[in-house]
Amino acid sequence: MSLSIYTNLMAMNAARNLSSSYAQLGTSVQRLSSGLRINNAADDAAGLAIRELMRAEIASLNQGVRNANDAISMIQTADGALQVIDEKLIRMKELATQAATGTYNSDQRLIIDSEYQAMASEITRIANATKFNGIYLLNGNLSSGERNPAFWGSQNPGHDGSGLNSIGPLKIHFGPSNNSAEDYYYIAIGTATASALGVGNQADRNSSANGVLENNAGFSISTQQGAQRALDALENAILSKDNIRASLGALQNRLANTVTNLQIQAENIQAAESRISDADIALEMTAFVRNQILSQAAVAMLAQANSLPRMAMQLIGG
Repeated sequence: MSLSIYTNLMAMNAARNLSSSYAQLGTSVQRLSSGLRINNAADDAAGLAIRELMRAEIASLNQGVRNANDAISMIQTADGALQVIDEKLIRMKELATQAATGTYNSDQRLIIDSEYQAMASEITRIANATKFNGIYLLNGNLSSGERNPAFWGSQNPGHDGSGLNSIGPLKIHFGPSNNSAEDYYYIAIGTATASALGVGNQADRNSSANGVLENNAGFSISTQQGAQRALDALENAILSKDNIRASLGALQNRLANTVTNLQIQAENIQAAESRISDADIALEMTAFVRNQILSQAAVAMLAQANSLPRMAMQLIGG
């Protein structure tokens, strides 16, 4: 290489190496300070796309966990109200048993019946007042005449969520997509009013048995015969209430399992996203030290290269 004062190739080469080492040093600083291997699309275009899809799914799964937990809270609210209704039905059966014996006169049975009717009215009040986040749970809005859950979503127009005020089984969505087999299912809660349970004077006075119209068994216990027949009606009411509670208990257990599964999914996807996106601190620290030394060496050599033209000046001056 000739000695030249017009073009300093050594300085140009040192400057280029300094620029490259300094850029790599900046990349190492960015990764170490952020903890991420991929900070922009230029770092890894394909990895960035995969990471963002995974992040979207993780966020959706975490929201699904919250949705399922909200549904569990709703079920617990309904079950708590049904527990109180259970106490009222037990008291009503106690009163019916009391009125069924012949040692009371008609006036005393009317007094007993007044408490019986008050218990029935309280059952209806509880059923109509129990709600979660503005959604009434026990008044029949979430009930379904279809026993097969597979048809709950298409039974009535409101069940699919297309209306502003949907009625029928409640759709619990917890998955990242909209697949009925994987991402959601329905919760149906039967009606728990006194009339639906068939007790108290709010129920139909007449019922049809074997095609014969007769007095409703659970309507009143003001007579000894009525009290005796009310025992059967109350037994059926307690069974109906227990069926609702059993269904809610099964759904709560199912949702708890759903929450566990969603959390495991989110955790595993988070681990995969971490392997793609997160920086390996040990490797990045090694690269940082290497690039730092190279940058310092390039600065020193650039200073030396810039001093070379002075050698030519010495020749001219000599």
